[in-house]
Amino acid sequence: MDDEKEIADLLEVYLKNERFQVKTCYHPKEVIPYLEQEPVSLAILDVMMPELDGFTLCSQIRQKYLFPVIMLTAKGENLDKIQGLTLGADDYIVKPFHPLEVVARVKTQLRRYRQYNGADTAPMEEYDEKGLYICKDNHKCILNGETLSLTPYEFHILWYLCQNHGRVISAETLFETIWGEKFLESSNNTVMAHIARLREKMHEQPRKPKYIKTVWGVGYTIE
Repeated sequence: MDDEKEIADLLEVYLKNERFQVKTCYHPKEVIPYLEQEPVSLAILDVMMPELDGFTLCSQIRQKYLFPVIMLTAKGENLDKIQGLTLGADDYIVKPFHPLEVVARVKTQLRRYRQYNGADTAPMEEYDEKGLYICKDNHKCILNGETLSLTPYEFHILWYLCQNHGRVISAETLFETIWGEKFLESSNNTVMAHIARLREKMHEQPRKPKYIKTVWGVGYTIE
């Protein structure tokens, strides 16, 4: 978050371009309630904010959360930097700065955090081909720069097909894998309906789909 909305919005654009999920809070009192509802991997705080300064907010975050915190400030004095680091900040960036510097610092802090917590022992599972990006780790799906809003079933169908790209997956296998139930005669209609909605969200042409293709009498595939 940042007291200058333009800077906050610019950072959001740069971070989203790197496929980070970003929540921008324009008021510091929005932060703690949000953290209580959603998982967060890293926070960027501005020191100078209305009603609640970044130092106080950082201290509140550290009472419960261990994820990395990066602080932004126009102040360059060493005492401010020391205060921020003492209160639990992991990094400190002085304005003016280039947004790419912030992106680089974010990546560094996340990499360190994952290493220290053993998260890097299991690589993030993702698929990235022909403009389609899907990540199992954060349930994010991007098609040609557009983030798709998928239901859990739609996401798992697409992920399973991508995971097995080049193979034809039967409707029976899809249903029993995704729904975890025995395949019945009516189950094929369930799979077809979800595939149709998934194709619609992916802006696929019904007769000439680019991504999810039907192999008649066999199943579905992503080539």
